[in-house]
Amino acid sequence: MRLYFQYCPSGFSNCYLLGTDIDSGSSQSEASPQSEASPQPEAIIVDPGMMDATLLRIIEENHFLLRGILITHDHPHHVRGLRAILRIYNTEIFAINPDVAGYRSTLVRDGEIVNAGSFKTEVFSIPGHSADSAIFRVDRLLFTGDVMTAGLLGSTASSYAATNQVSALRKKILSLPGDYTILPGHGPPSSLEAERRFNLELNSFEQQKNRRPAFRVDL
Repeated sequence: MRLYFQYCPSGFSNCYLLGTDIDSGSSQSEASPQSEASPQPEAIIVDPGMMDATLLRIIEENHFLLRGILITHDHPHHVRGLRAILRIYNTEIFAINPDVAGYRSTLVRDGEIVNAGSFKTEVFSIPGHSADSAIFRVDRLLFTGDVMTAGLLGSTASSYAATNQVSALRKKILSLPGDYTILPGHGPPSSLEAERRFNLELNSFEQQKNRRPAFRVDL
């Protein structure tokens, strides 16, 4: 697989394009006239905050067949490019929210494996930053949107939402065996192991939880 990164200045957000490689096991000269043509390489886009000439050139010059758009959550900085993309390409939107920026999406659910062309994507629902926040796992990559960035967690509107977010992260993401590359919606990439050990907000949340006095009733 090939990973392309696009920075979206209007929202300081990250967009990712993940593409497959063409099988180069046999050269064109070795192929018989009757042999089938090599399959067209495929791609998916994660959180298109914008659609510009650079992203278009990556798709067209690599002859990518766009198989889907993954939306980690329906906030403007992560979906503004949808309108332009869908005017050019006929492809599906995959999201927990059935309606994204006014476009109908293919609804995905927690724990589901989504097949977008040759890409197998596992869905993790992580509500907190927003009700429709999701993390998508493709191979050893975790597209975390705004749920988790390098050293930080997604902002929430209440302590209840923050507790739910941390609980879901610990149960579904931090417990994954081994290490993964984290590709967030904002800021630099990280690794799951680094976040387990050094995420400031996650560690602060746990310390505050441990300092809470136990509820006791004297009879």
